[in-house]
Amino acid sequence: MGFLEWLWGIGSSAFGSCTAEQVTQGIDASHLTAIVTGASSGIGRETARVLALRGAKVIIPSRTLDSGLKVQQRLLEENPNAKLHVMEMDLSSLDSVDSFARSFTSSHEHLNILINNAGIFGCPFQLSRDGIELQFATNHLGHFLLTKLLLNKMKATAKQTGIQGRIINVASNTHHRSDASFFDVDTINDKSKYNRLVAYGHSKLANILHANALSKYLKEEGSNLTANSLHPGIVPTNIVRYINLNTTLLKILAFVAQPILKSIPEGASTICYLALHPKVKGVTGKYFINCKEAIPSKQARNEDLAIKLWEFSEELLKRSNKKVS
Repeated sequence: MGFLEWLWGIGSSAFGSCTAEQVTQGIDASHLTAIVTGASSGIGRETARVLALRGAKVIIPSRTLDSGLKVQQRLLEENPNAKLHVMEMDLSSLDSVDSFARSFTSSHEHLNILINNAGIFGCPFQLSRDGIELQFATNHLGHFLLTKLLLNKMKATAKQTGIQGRIINVASNTHHRSDASFFDVDTINDKSKYNRLVAYGHSKLANILHANALSKYLKEEGSNLTANSLHPGIVPTNIVRYINLNTTLLKILAFVAQPILKSIPEGASTICYLALHPKVKGVTGKYFINCKEAIPSKQARNEDLAIKLWEFSEELLKRSNKKVS
């Protein structure tokens, strides 16, 4: 793998430089219900828009109802027939995730697709409300809990409808920066050793390991669900708001990357492909780039690490009184 491919996920695509609309062209999703975290902006918003365009009922979790309703209104202006529901959830708070899952389970009959997309990137060191380094808490642990709380709903939906459920973790090729040295709360919470980019890499490696472990568990159980992860490419969105671009090096990198930057519609393409395309029916435990299976890092393919991450995540939930059976 070359340096630019390592950094940005350049590679051949099954579809070329396609948009989310293009890879889902002709697909009828009117019988599906999906949750898309991080749908208030960027590729999450585009994913919600395209799923709704294909007829799916889309739930948009938002940290505040006001911001979520604004997104809903803009999407409805583009597509008055869109089936969009806004609910409040802050992924960095386990209590908020728990509250959302309970509310969703009681108010919605089915859940076919769960897209764990939301995340923060490169923020200064800070702890979540539950006392966990914020990038790990938001990007991984919040989604880990959300997925566990919604699994029974997804299993029941798949059994009742006969439609295979799909769980999709939006990771990143920056997982290559992680050496998997984060399976201890004192390690991830050590401010003196905190590197914002490495911490982000840890959380993205966790996204892949989570999907892999979940896939194995679902196959062993015989559930009609799949779990996959992906790298969306480098997309200029507000996720980089914590990074100071006023440096010579970053300006050079931005200039070099310009020809290979993806637009937001292109960045959402692999997410929507995994969510809706019939070609990935039955495909599980895989990592995708550009709508095509790719090979993640050696650490990301380590089954023992995936189990270790799962156990560590359960420990963190137990610490916060959010252990789920």
